Amino acid sequence: MWATPSWADSIDGSWCNEKTGKTFQIRGPTIVTPGGARLEGAYSRHGFQYTVPPQEAPAGAPVTMRLMGENVVQLQAGDAGQPELWRRCEQTS
Repeated sequence: MWATPSWADSIDGSWCNEKTGKTFQIRGPTIVTPGGARLEGAYSRHGFQYTVPPQEAPAGAPVTMRLMGENVVQLQAGDAGQPELWRRCEQTS
């Protein structure tokens, strides 16, 4: 996991899913997925896209993320029903 500051106006940083306890980190075009894979994706300041790697479910599915505010990202994996909401992980010093 990266120790990074949170950028309020960008998708870069660490994100947490309160329901599942999973996390992911984005730094520019690089993501560490909830399953721990480090890979490259399509990065923009307010969005990110990647394909789920073979060792994670749902393998091969496209994942689209969109920054919804300073502390919320909407994540859609494949054709799954409702998008998930992820929040910035709390910073500890």
